[in-house]
Parts: sequence; C-alpha cells; structure tokens
Amino acid sequence: MGLSLSQFFTIVVGFTLVNNFILSRFLGLCPFINSSDRTDKAFGMGTAVVFVMALASFVTHLLYTQVLRADAPLVASLLPEAIRPYGLDPILRTASYILVIACLVQLVETFMRKSIPALYRSLGIFLPLITTNCAVLGVTLINTSDAPEQISLLAATLQGLFGGVGFTFAMLLMSGIRERIALVNVPTPLRGAPIAFICTGLMALAFLGFAGMA
Repeated sequence: MGLSLSQFFTIVVGFTLVNNFILSRFLGLCPFINSSDRTDKAFGMGTAVVFVMALASFVTHLLYTQVLRADAPLVASLLPEAIRPYGLDPILRTASYILVIACLVQLVETFMRKSIPALYRSLGIFLPLITTNCAVLGVTLINTSDAPEQISLLAATLQGLFGGVGFTFAMLLMSGIRERIALVNVPTPLRGAPIAFICTGLMALAFLGFAGMA
C-alpha cells in the first residue's frame, strides 16, 4: 500500500523533529552522550543507527504480521486453542525483535571493522551496544504491537529510517556543541557528562517548538 504526500511528510517531520527519539522520547541517551563528543564519531554512530533502525523496522514488521500476530497467516492455524486468540506476540515479541536487531548490529560491526577500522575503534563498546539501544527496540514496537492501528510495511520502514535520521541529526547537533565547549573553561564539576546532559536538556526544550507540526 502506498503513502500519500501528507502521510510521508508526517512521518519525515514527526520522526525527525517532533518525536525525535533522543530529544522528545529520551531513548538512546547512552550512545548519544558517549559518542557525541566528536563529529566523526557522532556521524559514524548515527549512520549505523539509521541502517539498523530501517532494516529492523522492515524485518520486524514482516515478522509481526506474518508470524507473531494472532491472525498471522503462517502460524495461526498451527497454534494450540489456548493461545490462538493471542498469537505468539506476547511470548516471542521482545526476544525475536532483539535477535533481529543483534544480527543487524553484528553485520554493521563486521563491515566497520573491515572497512573503517579507525571509526570502529573510536566507537568502541558503544557500537555493539546498539543491540540494547532502547531507541531501536522502541521504533520496532511503535511500528507493530504498540501502533494505534496497523500500518503498512512501507510506512514502518520509513518510520525506522527517519527515526534514525532524527537520531543522527540530534547527535550531530550535540557533537558541534561539545566540540565548542571543549575550547572553553567549563567549571570542573560540570566537565564531561554533566555539561552534556545540561545541553541535552536545553536542546530538548528547543525541540518543543516543533510540537504540533505533525
């Protein structure tokens, strides 16, 4: 099923600005704070998150509609009577989604280790931790079981894609701020994570200006 221009605009603006996963939903703050001290790290982490979010949204939407949901065509008739009204969703949803995300993160990690070793070393432990990034799991849930109404595969994939774009946008903004903060004399108790959280809060307040656009 296709999308109208207004629906496409709503997804782009909604997931990039209005409901930004970091600055509006406060999901994924761990990699956001720890990988936004330099622009190259922020862009590398953001690109990885875009890829994982988009593909995870695509795969988990197929998994939900074809396997997990109560009326899933592939398994509904095979389930015992006791759980047939609920499907496999309550049992396997979280575990299967995390497995999908972990496989995609492993793919990204392997690519970066072979093709961009400097960035791979720079991101360190926070690259494999995308597996437990609540923003990635959050978008898969928003696209499937937590959606107010069923959405198409195309819409789910676009929501994952632009959710990742919004994540990257916020990281690049923060990296620019933190690179400039590194050149000024910040009071000792506020250096590092404290001043980063203060800036994040101020950015979140600024992003409230987009509320109501989509």
